Amino acid sequence: MSYPVHKSDAEWRAELGEEQYSVLREAATERPWTGELLDEERSGVYHCAACDAELFKSGTKFDSGCGWPSFYESVRPEAVELIEDRTLGMVRTEVRCANCGSHLGHVFPDGFGTPTGDRYCMNSIALGFTPES
Repeated sequence: MSYPVHKSDAEWRAELGEEQYSVLREAATERPWTGELLDEERSGVYHCAACDAELFKSGTKFDSGCGWPSFYESVRPEAVELIEDRTLGMVRTEVRCANCGSHLGHVFPDGFGTPTGDRYCMNSIALGFTPES
């Protein structure tokens, strides 16, 4: 798929740190309970760490107990791309930034008690956060 933001592999490597590159461009997963944004509680907007596209609002974040920042919906349905992921011997739904194609995490239908029933389980390192002013 072609994305509005397109960069060469060398450009992404130059812009992102090694760990961010591994998660955002190679679909790795950061260790649970280690992300800076896991316990972020301020009001604001979460955006793609690679291209700065808005992805989630703080009001949709909830404590799912999984060790990664969790949200029950994206800022707009078209802000993220959902792709079937059959790696690791299971079927999951990968979440990518629709603006640059970067891997963000996965979405699961186990967000019990949320308005949507979904749990967007995101890698903290794949996100940036801008607090409300």
